[in-house]
Amino acid sequence: MKSVEPKVDQEIEKLAKQVKEASLPADLSSRTLLAIERLRLSLQFGQFSQEYEAISHYVEWIVNLPWREKTEDNLDLSEARRVLDKYHYGLEEIKERVLEYLAVMKLKKDKGEKPRAPILCLVGLAGTGKTTLATAIAETLGRKMVRIPFGGIEEPFYLRGRSRVFPQAQPGQIIKGLRQAGAANPIILLDEIDRIAEEARSSIMGVLVELLDPEQNNAFTDYFIDYPFDLSEAFFITTCNNTTNISQAVLDRLEVISMPSYSDEEKIIIGKNYLLPEAIAEAGLEPQQVVFAPDVWPKIVRPLGYDAGVRTLKRNLEGICRQIAKKVVSGEGERFEINTNNVKEYLPMW
Repeated sequence: MKSVEPKVDQEIEKLAKQVKEASLPADLSSRTLLAIERLRLSLQFGQFSQEYEAISHYVEWIVNLPWREKTEDNLDLSEARRVLDKYHYGLEEIKERVLEYLAVMKLKKDKGEKPRAPILCLVGLAGTGKTTLATAIAETLGRKMVRIPFGGIEEPFYLRGRSRVFPQAQPGQIIKGLRQAGAANPIILLDEIDRIAEEARSSIMGVLVELLDPEQNNAFTDYFIDYPFDLSEAFFITTCNNTTNISQAVLDRLEVISMPSYSDEEKIIIGKNYLLPEAIAEAGLEPQQVVFAPDVWPKIVRPLGYDAGVRTLKRNLEGICRQIAKKVVSGEGERFEINTNNVKEYLPMW
């Protein structure tokens, strides 16, 4: 035992040092140091190994959370407009609403008041650009973004963690996202909140009410961390296909923005200016190696019928570019034109 004790004491001191050097709230630091001291006492009762593992896991989490770290917002409206235009064609009304929110945040900040970000709910069919708009807002503000998917989640512990009294307890996705972002004010994208499992909907909607309520989220408590974390400066964005399965209590806290479906004409412009350059780069090609005849675009936009978003168009262009990449590598040519005569070769499902 004597040969082990010095090493054990070093490990305990290492934990205490981590807590003392971290920027923790004072009472959380005191409480954790007290638990570490109790750990020393457990040596004589033969439960040290189990207790040490639990406390070291807890310390590793709390010292790596951004209790005070925040990113500085970029609230330059002209730069915001440039970024929004880079990610999305059209959507003028939606872009104007986003710019209005940013303008309010800037005025509040200039007055020395804490700018409270709106809680947006982007509603639209698949492929209409909801996630991309959230990404654009994050880049506009210069904030980190954390995406939390809601599809099929079955218990509230997914969001707010499990108490440390349970074996193998872990924090919830909110705390995990904050650690990943390294800032207390990231964009938190709650994706597809209408796709929660039916049996868990009421309990998870209850967590969302607390999470999205400005009067409550300044003291959000994850069951694993067991200490309030201030989320009042986080920028929450939610997405859904429709609001039918979202409780009224949650909807009352959201600024709903409807994402419109794209017309074929808009899709052609998006395809030419946004999606095709990305697909060419992704396939390792050069722009001059891929040429699309102007009259072929309607057949690429709608080969299988109506689609509200641009996901099918994106897949089509990526598939075409991959086939061209294969031809280039196989030595069949260096430049390929897609036209109405050969488009079927590149769209086998059409």
